[in-house]
Amino acid sequence: MFEVHVLASGSDGNCTVVQHDDTAVMIDAGISGKKVTGLMGQEGVDSRALKALLVTHEHSDHIAGVGVVSRKFNIPVMCNRATFECSSVGNVEYAEIRTMESFCVGSMNITPLPTSHNAAEPNAFLVEAEGKKVLVATDTGKLTFQVEHALEEADIAVIESNYDKKMLAEGPYPLYLKRLIASDMGHLSNTDCAGAINRTMREGRQIFLAHLSKTNNIPDLARDTVAEISGMKRMYIDCLEFGGDTRTLRVRG
Repeated sequence: MFEVHVLASGSDGNCTVVQHDDTAVMIDAGISGKKVTGLMGQEGVDSRALKALLVTHEHSDHIAGVGVVSRKFNIPVMCNRATFECSSVGNVEYAEIRTMESFCVGSMNITPLPTSHNAAEPNAFLVEAEGKKVLVATDTGKLTFQVEHALEEADIAVIESNYDKKMLAEGPYPLYLKRLIASDMGHLSNTDCAGAINRTMREGRQIFLAHLSKTNNIPDLARDTVAEISGMKRMYIDCLEFGGDTRTLRVRG
């Protein structure tokens, strides 16, 4: 069974654990090591299953706890060279990976995919095992061809739905930041996320809306917008409520 544990998602920090059988990888650790440990316990994730910590990009809400978590659980940090050189994670075991070159961790085959964000060389990750696929794709201003293709194939997709266009336009951010967020190098809106889901519609796929902005989005608004545009039933679209809960998604092999 694949299990996807979304421990944290948003501007305050991001951390997801993908587990297949008795092997797990963590994708990003943008929260403290103490909080990671507590949330893993809350979700029933055995730290002994963790074999690697994958990093999508070097922004602090994705790497704040990477060094501590890597050392605490004695697992390597895996990301491309450009991302690692832009990250300050201290003394860790580093294993270099390359965009679009697949590698294995236990029974899982993992492919780093290119995303479009204002970072050195940002990645999404497609994780495959026993014919099932999990996509984790956040912090991207548009879906690259590779990520959209993976979305079409995914059984579980953790995909960015960062902002509502009206809330961003009318919100408190300065104009330069609004333009960056709405650009191809920024973040994905509810509307654009919904359009991608609609274009890649697949029966039985589970969708988790990730990286919602506390300033420019509302969980119910994100779900409603994606459901209306994509045609998916709202009950099959999940996200974290603001306030610190977690989620586990499962797909059987």
